[in-house]
Amino acid sequence: MSWADDEDKDEQQARLQRELERRRKQGAALIPLEVAKSTKLARQFWGQAWQRHLESYADYESRLPRGRSYLRQGHVFDLEINEGFVTALVTGQTVYEVQVKIQPLSETRWQHLQSQCAGRVSSLLDLLAGKLGDDVMKIITDPCEGLFPQPKEIKVICTCPDWADLCKHGAAVLYGI
Repeated sequence: MSWADDEDKDEQQARLQRELERRRKQGAALIPLEVAKSTKLARQFWGQAWQRHLESYADYESRLPRGRSYLRQGHVFDLEINEGFVTALVTGQTVYEVQVKIQPLSETRWQHLQSQCAGRVSSLLDLLAGKLGDDVMKIITDPCEGLFPQPKEIKVICTCPDWADLCKHGAAVLYGI
């Protein structure tokens, strides 16, 4: 690494900071997504199930590690989850806008999940407390037939120049979900 490389990185960082400041002045909140500082990225069951689900797709395996690093290093800002889509800003060489579109669960698939789960809730009190039980959780987090979307049901759009279906910025947002 040469002195010129350091200068390029310093200039790149200064340019990124100017872009962030410009966006703040325009009203962007630029709230970084906080993640666990432990070895586990997700602490809750749902987050861990989502992470396992993402990592089960061979289509994503080359991009996920870099996206995970981006998330851990605080590069994901203003993550907003809406029905059917997620938006966020991700910093890299500049600020990239990422949108993740997720197809809604089909009525047929929802009916199938309901019928599979019928009679498996151990008690009404557990259900009201948000405890679904191991049988129900196994059904709804099933990699093929559960609630989580398949890769063909997820479309990631990023303003970066990467041509791949999933760039590292998109992967960071998927982990952020």
